Amino acid sequence: MESALTARDRVGVQDFVLLENFTSEAAFIENLRKRFKENLIYTYIGSVLVSVNPYKDLEIYTKNHMERYRGVNFYEVSPHIYAVADNSYRSMRTERKDQCILISGESGAGKTEASKKILQYYAFTCPASEQVQTIKDRLLQSNPVLEAFGNAKTLRNDNSSRFGKYMDIQFDFKGAPVGGHIINYLLEKSRVVHQNHGERNFHIFYQLIEGGEEDLLRALGLERNPQQYQYLVKGNCPKVSSINDRSDWKMVRKALTVIGFNEDEAFPVCVMSGLVQCNYIVTCLTVAAELRVTLLLSVFACLYLVSLLTVCVCVFVFVCLHQLMSPLNLEQASSARDALSKAVYGRTFTWLVNKINASLTYTDDSHKNYSVIGLLDIYGFEVFQHNSFEQFCINYCNEKLQQLFIELTLKSEQEEYEAEGITVRHHFLLSLSEKFKGIISILDEECLRPGDASDLTFLEKLEDTVGGHAHFVTHKLADAKTRKVMGRDEFRLLHYAGEVNYNVNGVSSFPILFPSSLHPFLTSFSLFSVCLCLPLQAATQFKASLAKLMEILMSKEPSYIRCIKPNDSKQAGRFDEVLIRHQVKYLGLMENLRVRRAGFAYRRRYEVFLQRYKSLCPDTWPNWQGKLADGVATLVKHLGYKPEEYKLGRSKIFIRFPKTLFATEEALETRKHSLGETTKLQAGWRGYSQKFIKGFIYRHRERCPENEYFLDYVRYSFLMKLHRNLPKNVLDKSWPTPPAALAEASEHLRKLCMQNMVWSYCKKISPEWKHQMEQKMIASELFKDKKDNYPQSVPKLFVSTRLSISVSSLSDGLFVLHVSSDDNKQKGDVVLQSDHVIETLTKIAICSDKINSININQGSITFTVGQGKEGIIDFTPGSELLVAKAKNGHLSVVSLLNLPHSQSDGFSKLKAEM
Repeated sequence: MESALTARDRVGVQDFVLLENFTSEAAFIENLRKRFKENLIYTYIGSVLVSVNPYKDLEIYTKNHMERYRGVNFYEVSPHIYAVADNSYRSMRTERKDQCILISGESGAGKTEASKKILQYYAFTCPASEQVQTIKDRLLQSNPVLEAFGNAKTLRNDNSSRFGKYMDIQFDFKGAPVGGHIINYLLEKSRVVHQNHGERNFHIFYQLIEGGEEDLLRALGLERNPQQYQYLVKGNCPKVSSINDRSDWKMVRKALTVIGFNEDEAFPVCVMSGLVQCNYIVTCLTVAAELRVTLLLSVFACLYLVSLLTVCVCVFVFVCLHQLMSPLNLEQASSARDALSKAVYGRTFTWLVNKINASLTYTDDSHKNYSVIGLLDIYGFEVFQHNSFEQFCINYCNEKLQQLFIELTLKSEQEEYEAEGITVRHHFLLSLSEKFKGIISILDEECLRPGDASDLTFLEKLEDTVGGHAHFVTHKLADAKTRKVMGRDEFRLLHYAGEVNYNVNGVSSFPILFPSSLHPFLTSFSLFSVCLCLPLQAATQFKASLAKLMEILMSKEPSYIRCIKPNDSKQAGRFDEVLIRHQVKYLGLMENLRVRRAGFAYRRRYEVFLQRYKSLCPDTWPNWQGKLADGVATLVKHLGYKPEEYKLGRSKIFIRFPKTLFATEEALETRKHSLGETTKLQAGWRGYSQKFIKGFIYRHRERCPENEYFLDYVRYSFLMKLHRNLPKNVLDKSWPTPPAALAEASEHLRKLCMQNMVWSYCKKISPEWKHQMEQKMIASELFKDKKDNYPQSVPKLFVSTRLSISVSSLSDGLFVLHVSSDDNKQKGDVVLQSDHVIETLTKIAICSDKINSININQGSITFTVGQGKEGIIDFTPGSELLVAKAKNGHLSVVSLLNLPHSQSDGFSKLKAEM
């Protein structure tokens, strides 16, 4: 999160504790406004998430965003509801402590959507098996059902939750969701019979009328026109442009199937059908003829509500064990009808929640211990033109939750400071908002006292008991100015969120007797007793259930999401500063900020702080080898922190002033410019090494994205090595060993290389050298592997002067083979005699291509007889052939003067060729 501090001038700070002027409400709202204009709807106050409803779809809830926040430290990424959800999940897994996420805000602030986003995040990121996937689907599909039966269109919100919901999501030891449990609080049952102008009844009624199949509507006796039913048009708003009842009905039917409802358990639909007709039927029962009554009851009998409708028009009195039935007038019957409708709908909703809970029950007995994350989606503070007893309960609940929020926040702060060994004094804290402990108990007493209880007697009792309280006023106790805006049947309470006028009409009602001959579905409601003073029962039960809820929340580790509504017109991009200032005030956000800033604005674990800012100190860069606390102390000393600006705890550093952190961030930004290239190199090297290592692991597989880089590198490396180590000549047989993938290609390259070297060699060879090679080839054919000294002769060149032949011009048969003394130092030339000297020398000349090496001498031939010694053969003509040694040591050869004709011709031809 610190990485976004540099953009704070444009989009504000991501954490309100970093506001320099943290005591200014105007600075707080301005920071909200900056971020809202940039579609940054989430901001932190420490660990508390503030969410502003954008009233439009934002591309921040995709699967990629879910992956971005999965398993990441809370402060390492920008504020998001996924960060809160993931932090709670990781805390549950690591600390093995149950968690809860408290979502609060006024109607229309986005609480229900926030809870759905959290459920979607867990459904996507948590591990899942086939059984777990079923639970995930049921958890997600419980929302459409509960919204249909528990949500309605109000002036402030087209999809306002008219009940409080606490949902426990149960996780096994693997962290997979395996079950759930839902507790509902204070369903606004009065909406069934009354809606303010511009509001609607619960969604399910309109979905049934608009989207129900023709056969279903015909079986239920309904028409596809909500205007026909008085319960659905009291708010004069049967249709809403932002709601598609037809498609919502299909979604509800699908959700009921996923949750596990069968056709026999679809009775709540029949109940809804009965309720929408109930107003018209009871009116007819009281004024119409008996025949009309019978016909109407026959239509309605299929709904098993005939016995219930009977008590709406009659009261049963037992006299001397005899039951007498006394008819009610229209006003009394209407009141009984409305009470019956509210009671049946309320019990239907409770039955529905119980069925959903049964489908979410964790049934694996082998692992009975599971961890829990609770989601509390409770109605926000409400102020209407007409505020009934239900609004009083809703606002009373918000008072309790606000008190709990402040207490737990302060407690969490103090515990963290104590755990780190830091002492902090919260001088600014004022007393918390007052709670009215007497109103519900006074209502109990008034309803139970002898005689007829009425609304006005309850109001009088309040005036007598709590009339002197500073936060309570009635028309009778008010000044003249206040009386102008208060009715005589109202009282006013000063809540933490402002003043609210409550109307006492309806705090008492007629007794209703429910007979026992009912459908089993209705029998399960346990309505078969005399229920005096229904508000008493509701208030007492609500008070007890609220106390139980507080116990549940106190037993868990809480996280908070505070939702803000930007405007009353539900327009995207509109920021109503007056409305938002009011919500900031009654949500206690400024108080929460002051609690957080009473001590230190910024806190981080040593390893996180050191990892981020270590480059600012030469002693800690690039790595600190000692203790983390010592490293942080060295770093802050180098940065020049003053003692009053920070404290070092046992595992965290606490920085008191945001300007200290901002200065550190600016120094880091400056440092980043010099480290930018290094960082790029590091990132490139890391990426390269990781790809290389993975490619090495996959090197024996077919080419794929995982190994293609490694294979390309291996090919490139082999080719470069081959380039540096090519054979130097045609006799060099060396060749680099190729990788397996290039074995075939390597062999082709080797052959091409050899062919190229041979071609180049042959192109450069001279005629003399070519002649040498031809002689060497003949010698190879003759002597290779046949004569032992052949290998030694291969590198030696054939010299044309090495061997020559001398012969006389006379007719003798002698000839001399002259052998170079360099080649044979111990022997001289060879003197031979042949009767066919001409033929012999000719063949020798032809075979050795040495025609020019035959010398025909006149008179004498000199030859070598040893090292440094020469001999001479003297030739003289004579009549007789004679060879002898003369006195001068020469060899004397007497040859015939005239050669035979054939011999003479041969020598002539030989000379001619020479």
